[in-house]
Amino acid sequence: MSGLWRPVSGVVLTAGLLTACGGGGGSASPPAQGAGPRVSVENCDGEKAVFDSPPGKIVTSNASALEMLLRLGAGARVIGTGFPPGKGALPAELADQASDVPVLGRTVIPKEKLLGSGADVYVQTFRPANGTSTGPRPEEFDAAGVKVVELLSTACATARHPGPQKDLSAVMGDIERLGTLTGTSDRADEIVAGMRERVGAVGERVAAVPEAERPTYFVFDFDAGTKQPSAVCGGQVANAVITLAGARNVFRDCGGTFEKTGWEDVVAENPDWIQLTVRNRGSAEADEKAFDEAERFLESFPATRGLTAVKKERFLRIRSERMTTPSVANAETVERIARTLYPNKFQDVR
Repeated sequence: MSGLWRPVSGVVLTAGLLTACGGGGGSASPPAQGAGPRVSVENCDGEKAVFDSPPGKIVTSNASALEMLLRLGAGARVIGTGFPPGKGALPAELADQASDVPVLGRTVIPKEKLLGSGADVYVQTFRPANGTSTGPRPEEFDAAGVKVVELLSTACATARHPGPQKDLSAVMGDIERLGTLTGTSDRADEIVAGMRERVGAVGERVAAVPEAERPTYFVFDFDAGTKQPSAVCGGQVANAVITLAGARNVFRDCGGTFEKTGWEDVVAENPDWIQLTVRNRGSAEADEKAFDEAERFLESFPATRGLTAVKKERFLRIRSERMTTPSVANAETVERIARTLYPNKFQDVR
């Protein structure tokens, strides 16, 4: 083998979600040396990263792990990050904290900077593919005194959870694991409870829709290129978001997380809805320009202009970061997609 959403008024399905899913209410100070209980966090291979106390110096591989730590109130312990969040990617209260975190790499952190950062732990969102990594080897991390903690929902999702991801349990598990790591488990429990409440409320509204009647859904990753589209496969976090929202990802059965496909495969599926997806451009205006370009492509490209979703203008506009990386935003996006696909089921919600 081998979205675009028009903004609508914001919605909170149940009371208390803004508190549970919002900012961390400030960053916790780094723990004193030797303070706190011994902590242990399991990685993809089953081995555990063990610390005598919650680590006080953390480096994150990208904005996803950074956002989780900020929401947990552990932002003051983050001494560097790669792939920093773009402007407008985070809520204002988190963006201010994120701006204080040193950027060690606009993309992947150079090995020398990472090993020389003085970090106690490196939180890695994605595990590099075999043979493609230029990052530190395990023995180099050991020599530098840096332990690695992986986000299981993305670093090893297909290995630990074979088959399509259908819920956000792995993402919630990562938040809980980082809560254990940083000694902020109470805050992690609050965040996870808020996510469950939001997703559960959506589930109650779409539960009666039979599987066969749920709309089909294609994620068009505009930034991945237009010559050969990229399929979001079942192993990706985005598949869980789509499923929970009451839709059927047309490429849920392909292996792994992403796979190159062909436009003929998209045409054969003829999706009911198409999500236009772009990376953060640094401003709402730049994002909308990119979304417009993606929509114009589908409307003018001979292979796609006859698709049901294109002819009926069934587009959602959702940035990639809210779908394909683990985040509290995953739960928010579940609600956003469901409201668009099932407006009649949300008429009683502001």
